[in-house]
Amino acid sequence: MAAPSPTTAATTHHRALLPSPRPRAAAAAPSAVRLPLRAQPHVQRARLAAPVAAAAPAASTASPESPAAGAVAGKPTVLVAEKLGAAGLALLREFANVDCSYGLSPEDLRAKISLCDALIVRSGTKVGRDVFEASGGRLRVVGRAGVGIDNVDLAAATEHGCLVVNAPTANTVAAAEHGIALLTAMSRNIAQADASLKAGQWQRNKYVGVSLVGKTLAILGFGKVGSEVARRAKGLGMHVIAHDPYASADRARAIGVELVSMEEAMTTADFISLHMPLTPATNKMLNDEAFAKMKKGVRIINVARGGVIDEEALVRALDSGIVAQAALDVFTKEPPAPDNKLVLHENVTVTPHLGASTVEAQEGVAIEIAEAVIGALKGELAASAVNAPMVPAEVLSELAPFVVLAEKLGRLAVQLVAGGGGIKYVKVTYASARSPDDLDTRLLRAMITKGLIEPISSVFVNLVNADFTAKQRGVRITEERILLDGSPETPIDYIQVQIANVESKFPSAISETGEITVEGRVKDGVPHLTKVGAFQVDVSLEGSLILCRQVDQPGMIGSVGSVLGEENVNVSFMSVGRIAPRKHAVMAIGVDEEPSKGTLTKIGEIPAIEEFVFLKL
Repeated sequence: MAAPSPTTAATTHHRALLPSPRPRAAAAAPSAVRLPLRAQPHVQRARLAAPVAAAAPAASTASPESPAAGAVAGKPTVLVAEKLGAAGLALLREFANVDCSYGLSPEDLRAKISLCDALIVRSGTKVGRDVFEASGGRLRVVGRAGVGIDNVDLAAATEHGCLVVNAPTANTVAAAEHGIALLTAMSRNIAQADASLKAGQWQRNKYVGVSLVGKTLAILGFGKVGSEVARRAKGLGMHVIAHDPYASADRARAIGVELVSMEEAMTTADFISLHMPLTPATNKMLNDEAFAKMKKGVRIINVARGGVIDEEALVRALDSGIVAQAALDVFTKEPPAPDNKLVLHENVTVTPHLGASTVEAQEGVAIEIAEAVIGALKGELAASAVNAPMVPAEVLSELAPFVVLAEKLGRLAVQLVAGGGGIKYVKVTYASARSPDDLDTRLLRAMITKGLIEPISSVFVNLVNADFTAKQRGVRITEERILLDGSPETPIDYIQVQIANVESKFPSAISETGEITVEGRVKDGVPHLTKVGAFQVDVSLEGSLILCRQVDQPGMIGSVGSVLGEENVNVSFMSVGRIAPRKHAVMAIGVDEEPSKGTLTKIGEIPAIEEFVFLKL
């Protein structure tokens, strides 16, 4: 393989996504990429405003081993294991057979899952490795109706080629509003005073609160919810600081928030609000050691995940006075035990995981997760995929035609390989006027890998398991970028795929440096093949393709076209690339139908045709 030119930046990727054991019945069509509906506010509003006739059904009583009653053959089956808003269910029923079975035991879930293509859960259903193993490879999508995905085993999902999507935006405002509600209720002892008055007592002196104006609120986890809490807290006159190693300083400044270290956040805050996911790094992050660093009399709010707080340590901090009060919506175990000391503590305000529990948020989450699951079942990638290349919605929209080009170039390249030695080294080159920081190629690499592996493998390759499937088969894929002069308005000028150290069934596809080489561009939104080996061509990558190497002489286009016409094979595009007049040329012919073996034989018998190959796209 040729060494990179001085203007080429080379990078090698070894991301270890795990393999999918699921066989495929036939080669899948190239995956589409769409802009999710939730990124289009006018569509979202229209859906929310539409009347919904049917309410959510009661839990199914169908046998776990049998399909849902009334199932339509040919439609995918979606198991909804926890209550979902009616608007989301209506969307799902337009596309799939929907089995609403709430409150399933782990045993019943495992029994049902082998009959389902998708599973939708909230926070109460554990989707562990046992579920993916019980699915037998059929489960393609798990949708988490909410933000957190700690109840889904992502490693097991990836290993089994199952996409996991969540609904990260619809309940953002609801969660932030609940955080502010707990903040204000705690500071004025609302819950305790309410209970006291209803018990017949009048204790004005006991329930003296604290003012929020001028107090420092530290937000730990400055993502979507954390930043919305910050905006509202600023409106209450609070001084807001935040800690998040991944937060944008510019975004924080725009809101009027100062990013600080964890140490500074803990030692200076009057109130601390938690908004991070539960991960091994954040598990019991607020423990005895952390509480010991805090300002005496600090107040804690948690609407994120219960596990980020060591609950026993928080009880000790409350008893010692280090923590004056806590307001909690989430717990390590939900529901908590009736005798839970933290829940029963007089200085703790609690709610039963109500962060997303508004009418508007529930409808929004239901629609958001339904759209993501439907899109994934169609082979599309939502921006909310959590175990696949994470690509923002606007980037998905811009790269959509290049995604199709990438997969088709992979499919072309692998079909040009001859012999049984196997593919070991693949180089992908992107030529662009954009700097590497402004060009996200993860999705393109995954699609090239999909195109390379699916035509020669019994494994169904998707965006989740593409990288690891390649690595498992010993295929090393490197990426290079060529920085071009010019306007960066178009993200990519061309994509080139090269396979090294292999023979080709179409020797003209071997470039001067010894690799099978195909190159393509997007023209007017349509992918085109623009180079094969050293030959320049220009043919739309639609239907299928015949490549011919011939002596460059008059009448060749007519000769091949006549053979195809006699066999009723329609030619959609034709392009000829030659080294020099009257020398050798490569003719690329796009055809709508697959020619018969007899037709291909006739093409090969034309005297000036030196080699040819038929390629399926």
